Parts: sequence; C-alpha cells; structure tokens
Amino acid sequence: MFDLDAIQRGLRDFGLDGWLLYDFRGSNVLARRVLDLDGKPAGSRRFFYMIPAAGEPARLVHRIEPGALDHLPGSKTVYMTWQELEAGVAGLLAGRSRVAMEYAPRVSNPYVSKVDAGTIELVRSLGVDVASSGDLVQQFEATWDDEQWRMHREAEACTTSAYDVAWGLIADRTRGGGAVRETEVQAAILDHFRRHGMTTYAPPIVGVGPHSGDPHYEPLPGKDSEIRTGDFVLVDLWCKLDRPRSVYSDLTRVGYVGETVPDRYESIFAIVARARDAAIELVRSAFAAGRPLHGWEVDDACRKVIDGAGYGPYFVHRTGHNIGQEVHGNGAHMDNLETHEERLVLRRTCFSVEPGIYRDDFGVRSEVNVFVDAEGKVHVTGGLQDRVIAIHGR
Repeated sequence: MFDLDAIQRGLRDFGLDGWLLYDFRGSNVLARRVLDLDGKPAGSRRFFYMIPAAGEPARLVHRIEPGALDHLPGSKTVYMTWQELEAGVAGLLAGRSRVAMEYAPRVSNPYVSKVDAGTIELVRSLGVDVASSGDLVQQFEATWDDEQWRMHREAEACTTSAYDVAWGLIADRTRGGGAVRETEVQAAILDHFRRHGMTTYAPPIVGVGPHSGDPHYEPLPGKDSEIRTGDFVLVDLWCKLDRPRSVYSDLTRVGYVGETVPDRYESIFAIVARARDAAIELVRSAFAAGRPLHGWEVDDACRKVIDGAGYGPYFVHRTGHNIGQEVHGNGAHMDNLETHEERLVLRRTCFSVEPGIYRDDFGVRSEVNVFVDAEGKVHVTGGLQDRVIAIHGR
C-alpha cells in the first residue's frame, strides 16, 4: 500500500530532496511496486511521479493516458509533445538539488538500475544530482512486518524438517549397497512441502559428488545421478507458506553417506563454517554498536576467511542475497564480488549467508538466514550446521 508519510520520512532520513519515480511500458518494476501498480497493465506512455521530502507530490502523465496515476495524491500535469515532457520534468524538479531514482553508479547494482541513461541525462542536465533509490526501495520492498517474520519461522520449521526427510530417505535406500537418485530425494522434499502447506518457485538442489561442486546444479530426470554409500551430498532447499505476503526460508546443508565422515570433507566444511560465522558476527557487532553496515562489508568478512585458507578462487559467488516474497528479494545483498553492494543492511530485512568452496570432485556450502528485527537484534534461522552430517550415523 502506498504510504506517503513513510516515504517522506525515509527521504528526510537519507538526506534527499525527493524521489522521482519513472516508468515506460513496465520497465521499472520497482517504481510500479512502490506506486501500487504491480500486477496492473502497463501503459504505453511515459509517466513521472515526484515525491518531495515534504509537501504535495506531483504527477506528469501523457494526454493519451491522463488517468495513469489518478489513484495517487498530488497535482497533475499532462504532456503531449516531447518538448512538453522535458518542460514537465523540469517543473517537477524545480528547486530540488538531489533526488533519488532507480539508478546505481557504473555497473554496481543491476537490481536497482531500472531507469535508462537518457532519462538520467535529462535530470542531470537540469542541475539535479541523481542518487540511488536502493535504500528507499529496501524500506518499502524488503522490510518485513511482524506477521511476515512469523511466517518465515513457520517456513523455516518446514525447511529444517525437510532435511530429516532427505537424510532419512538417503539412509534407508543406500543401506546394504542400495542407491537413490537425486531426483527421488528432490521429489520427497517437494512432497514434504506440499503436505505442510508450502510453495516454492523451483525444485530444490540435490547434488552428489561433482554435482555438489556446481552452485546452480539442477537434477533433471534421466540426467541425474545415483547416491550411494561413500558419496558426499549437498541439499539446497527453499519454500514459503502458500499464503499472501509470505516470505521464504532458504537453507543449504551437506552430508556424507556413511558412518564416519572423511577428513577431506570435514576440513573444507570447517573453513566454510568459519566464514559463515565471521559474516554473522560482523552483522551482530555492527548493530550492537549502532553503526551503519553495507552489504559489501559482510561479503568481505566472509570472503576473508576463505581467502586466508587458500580457497579464494573456489568461492565463486556472493556471500548472500536478500530474502523476501521472492527467494532472491529486492533488498541489499551481501556482495562485493559480483557487484559492489553499497546498500545498507536495514532493520526488518532478511538475507542469506551462504559461503561455499567448490572443487571439481565436490563442493561445500553452508546456508542460513539472518533477520535483523526492528530493535536491531540479529536472528539466525535454519540452525548453524557445525559439521558434515554422517547420514548413516544420524
């Protein structure tokens, strides 16, 4: 729901004169969500909506679609020609020196960069500095209310119990020299989700041996592998309640099919676990001290441990992603590898911490979810796996 007072408070908190929201044919999904247009048919003409830090908003819409933003408060200017469009934008920005738009410097954040370069050039030509709206978007796209936090914990109970299903099936089917296919374990997890009222956007990852070393491996019928005694297995699974506004739980754990886990697996897991815990500790210490924390800092803290152990080239993805109604949400990611994530880690947001070391013969990942509540308390959900699961020795 569009909340003008909350947006204007956010603008003042971030030291911005306003937020210039723009869309053309649905190209700016973030602006459309903020303006309560998500899921509604996109128009065929450009519109702008200026929200000042204080005072009345203003709309700029095309003559063919003059009612495009009539559900929102504020004055309205109608344009027809491109000259009127440029003059209208100048009017919206009169007296402003720094406004937010869905923009990120250079190639720093494709999740936020939704406004085309030409539109940014027009705004800057009017003497206005363009700041990224990334942290504003987080406030209205990525923060959870109390109900969503409760739904996350319900989903986490299901994702956690899904591991009992997965490990139990593997143990039962591999005893006495038997085998179970990756897709069979995958199907058992999906059935567990359905029986508990959960939904998911894609099937879980179940990877044995070399497949565990592929971060985005997808087991497919006829192309998957058997799991047998002596194998290393990675299971990455995610789900949310099948209810409106529900949010995801997203976990990864690893196991070994046998009574005793070989040291070559345990030693790599220990490095990954230390990296995971270093990232969590940074988040806790930053919020305890009341200092701002950026997503890139969390990635650095995690990556430093793996780099120090000599496995830096084997940690091939960011430390974590925002979690929301989509498993990869629109808040800050824990990333200084693929992007330089300058967005802040905000209260009432959730994200994964999931370092990994991926070798040709096997890969280890340990993933938990971290939620920072409204008071700044840091919650870790999903449980901190402290060693590789000995599946036959459970």
